[in-house]
Amino acid sequence: MSRVLSRVRSRGFSWAPLLTRPLLVPLLLSLPLSLCGGLMLAGAAFGHHGTANYDTEKNVSVKGTVTDFQYVNPHVLIFLDVKDDSGKVVKWQGELTSPNRLERSGWHKDTIKPGDTVTIGGYPAKSGSPEIWILKVIGPDGQPLQTAPGN
Repeated sequence: MSRVLSRVRSRGFSWAPLLTRPLLVPLLLSLPLSLCGGLMLAGAAFGHHGTANYDTEKNVSVKGTVTDFQYVNPHVLIFLDVKDDSGKVVKWQGELTSPNRLERSGWHKDTIKPGDTVTIGGYPAKSGSPEIWILKVIGPDGQPLQTAPGN
């Protein structure tokens, strides 16, 4: 490395002419900032797309009445009213993959409607809150709805 530097110096190389070019200085300044920003966003994206909030060692299943079906990015959400063992209604939320991936499996925005009775199964939330990362859906007709290739 020192040989290369000495050759460059011996040929009269100078950074000064490069730094006087109008576009080079902003480029040299923005490159490290862009790299830092990209690294920070990559961590957020990884955390968002992981199943860190869910206990992947357990599997739960609940059956209830759909109160809302949000077919939106980044994840499709199904909200259910589920009766517990005492008859009390518990509001559950299930999270699926993106609409784009579900459409490849035949889903559309009217696949599930409020008022439908469905069963969802998957990984429960680690916090104990009534949330599921959905791996399986049994539709209102009693037939399984394909969730692959998304989950």
